[in-house]
Parts: sequence; structure tokens; C-alpha cells
Amino acid sequence: MNTPGAAPGLLQRAWRYAASVGAVGLVIALYHLGLRANNTTVALTLLMVILGVSARWGLAEATVAAVVAVLGFNFYFLEPIGRLTIEDPQNWVAFGAFLVTAITASQLSAYARRRTAESESRRVEIEKLYALLQEMSLTGSPRRTVREFVHRVVQIVGCGAAAFYYSPTGDIVRSGPELDQVADRDLIAAAALDEGVLDAALSVFTAPVRLGGRSLGSMALAAPLPAPATLRALVNLVAITLEKARALEDASHAEAAHQSEVLKSALLDSLAHDIKTPLTSIKAAVTSLLGDSQTGAPESDEKRELLTIINEEADRLNRLAAETIAMARVDAGKLHLEKQPLMVTEMIDAALSELAGQLRGRQVSVKAEPGLPSVEADAESIQEVVRHLIENALKYSPGDSPIAISVARKGGRVVVGVADRGPGIEENERMRIFDRFYRGRRHRFDTRGTGMGLAIAKGIVEAHGERIWVESEKGQGSAFYFSLPVV
Repeated sequence: MNTPGAAPGLLQRAWRYAASVGAVGLVIALYHLGLRANNTTVALTLLMVILGVSARWGLAEATVAAVVAVLGFNFYFLEPIGRLTIEDPQNWVAFGAFLVTAITASQLSAYARRRTAESESRRVEIEKLYALLQEMSLTGSPRRTVREFVHRVVQIVGCGAAAFYYSPTGDIVRSGPELDQVADRDLIAAAALDEGVLDAALSVFTAPVRLGGRSLGSMALAAPLPAPATLRALVNLVAITLEKARALEDASHAEAAHQSEVLKSALLDSLAHDIKTPLTSIKAAVTSLLGDSQTGAPESDEKRELLTIINEEADRLNRLAAETIAMARVDAGKLHLEKQPLMVTEMIDAALSELAGQLRGRQVSVKAEPGLPSVEADAESIQEVVRHLIENALKYSPGDSPIAISVARKGGRVVVGVADRGPGIEENERMRIFDRFYRGRRHRFDTRGTGMGLAIAKGIVEAHGERIWVESEKGQGSAFYFSLPVV
């Protein structure tokens, strides 16, 4: 069965052969019947005709023209004229040189023509790749990039159909006529291949898509397919574009999260300051009233008790506001540390004095290694860290159990520890104990506090370039440690 367009193609090729033979015949007729010239001129003219045929139509037509030219040159211009024989040895040499030159010239011309066609084809494919790159560079998320690729590779590159499996989400996207030859399971399996595979029988190219050893999925393209080099470039192009889209998406999410944290920290800081302003007035008024009642002013016991409650709760609210401000500054990275040489034991004493009211009836021991060096730290911040650790021990240990504070030198650092005799911390909770607002599973409802103290302590210690950690044994208590650099 003749395919559409077969007859016009045969007629066109026959016309080219006839035109090639006719051009050679015309030159031979001109020189034989009219123009007088030597054999060298005739041979050069015929060579020019053969080169022209090769450059215009190709090697096959040029070879036919060369054979006709050799036969005509022999018959009409080499002795004996009028016969296809050669008697003079010199004419054999001339005939052989003409034949070799004609065929070689036609082959070289055809090779140059073929290379020109290949260069043009590559130029077109590069332009298509560039257009595809431009289209895909405007996409946003990786999933949208995958959809754009399968649609654009059919429209721009000219593939018959395309399919893509994106492994991070499990999406399979297809475009163009359905690739019945490539099922979903085959496309998923192709992601584990080492390199692309071309199925000549089905005219389908399947390849894994990966970047830096990380699998991104796989793709399948149906004929008509571009050159192998273009196929490899397509695989690399989609891998790079997907990775770029993923990086941009991650950066966008990270920036949004950062902006959210900054806004939240600013809001907390503002609210805490607004809370502290009326608290200061309440505290001053209550202190004045309590002072009057203690200097002999007639007050009922009930009124004095209410004033005491107001005073204590005002102190509690004040501490909550201070913790909120400290947490907001830690989150925003706005801790302003004034580092200077100081003795850690002095900071511990200051923290214990501040907590004297809460430590009534509690045995607290401080064991400091003799000859401790000074550390380089911010005095107010380190005092706050010690205070938070002691308050944590007070909350999570029995009221009659002791608290042990230790200070020792470990190489170029001084390590401070605060140990209690509480129930201990479960192993799966130790990694989260320093998270904001985190409370232990067993104590989140029966212990007062905000869950910010340890997070603030961690932020302050890390702002000094050091670390804080916990060691705990179930039923035996917990010990919190932090380090500071020696001056």
C-alpha cells in the first residue's frame, strides 16, 4: 500500500536525477558541438557541474552525474573518440584522476551539505530548548513546573506525547495523546533506572530525572523525538528547573515563617510592655497601702489579706510580663549582651537572693570548685538563667527535697549545674524540654507556669555561643547544666 506523499516524492527524485544528467549532457554538448576547448577545461567544467548538483540535491544525484560525466568525457573527448575505450596511457591517468576527483568532490560537497543540515537542525533544537527554558522559568511551585513541562515539551519541542512522574508528591502528569505503551507503574519504576532508555520499537524514550544523586522522578516522551543530545539536555533542564522551583518555594516558606516569628515577637513585646505599665502602678499602690497598714493604721485582717493577695499576684503578673519580653527578644534575636569578666558564684548568690521568698524552708546547697576563673558573660542574663533553672527545680520537685547547685571548670569552660530530686524526665521528652511553651506530659496541668523559662535560658546561653543540656534518671531527679567561656 502506498503511503500518502510517496508518489510525489518519487517523481521529485526522478526529476532531480534527470536534471543532473541533463546538466552534464548540456556541458558535453556545448563543448563537443560548439565551444572549442582542451580536455582540461572540459573536465573542470564538468567537475563544477557535479559540485553544483551535490550542493543543490545531495550525494546520490551527484554520483549519478559523475558517472554520466565520466562516460561522456571518455566517449567524446578522449582518444579514440566515439568509443568507450582509451588507448593512450596518459588518457587513462587523466580519466582516473577525473573519476576520483568527481566522486570525491561530490562526497565532500554532500558531507558539507549534510553537516550544514545537522547544524541547522541543532540550531532549531537549541532554540526550542531555550524557548522551553523561558516558559518553565516563569513557573512557581515544583508541581506547576511538572505540569508546564509536559505541556510545553509537546508544544515547543514537538514530541508526540509526554508523561512525568514526580516522586516527592507521587503525581503523574500526561500531555498529548495517551502514552499507552508506558503505564503508571512503568513510569514509577523508571525513576530507579541508571540512565535513559530508548525503545526503538515503540519510539518511546524513558529516563530517570535526578539531580545530585537525589531522585526527582521520571519522564517519558513519544515520537517524534529530538536528537539524543537534546533528550539528555531535556532531562537535565527539567531536573535543574524543578530543583530551582523547590528551592524558591522553600525560601518563600522560610521567609514567611521568619516574618511571622518577627511579627509575633513584636506583638508579644508590645503587649508585655503595655501590661507592665499598669502593673507598676498597681504594685506601687499596693505597697503603699500595705506599708500604711503595718505602721499602725486601723485596717481589718481581711482587708490586709486582700492587699497581700493583690501584691503577690501583681508580682506574678510582673514576672510573666518579664518572661514574655525576654522570650520575644530571644525569638527576634535581639538580645543585647554586655559581656564582661565576672564570677559565676556571684550570679548564683544574686539569683538566690532574688528567690529568697520562694526558697523558704528549702535546702539549697552550692558547691563551687576552688580557684574558679572568671567567665566572659552578661551578668544580668546569666543571673536570669540561674533563676529560671532554680525556679524549674522548685516547680518539679517535692517541697521538702533539696536543690544542689554545682560550679566546676571543664577545660576552657565553667559548667554550672542545678539538680533536683524530682520524678525525672522521660527520655522521649528530653529533646523537647527546651522548646517554647512545652510542659511535661505528667505536669502540664498540675504545675503553674508558662513553659517559657527553659526556652529563655536556652536562648541566652546560645547567644553566648555556649550550650545547655539536661541529664535525668526516672525517679532520681534531673540536673540542668550550662557552660560559659573562661576569660
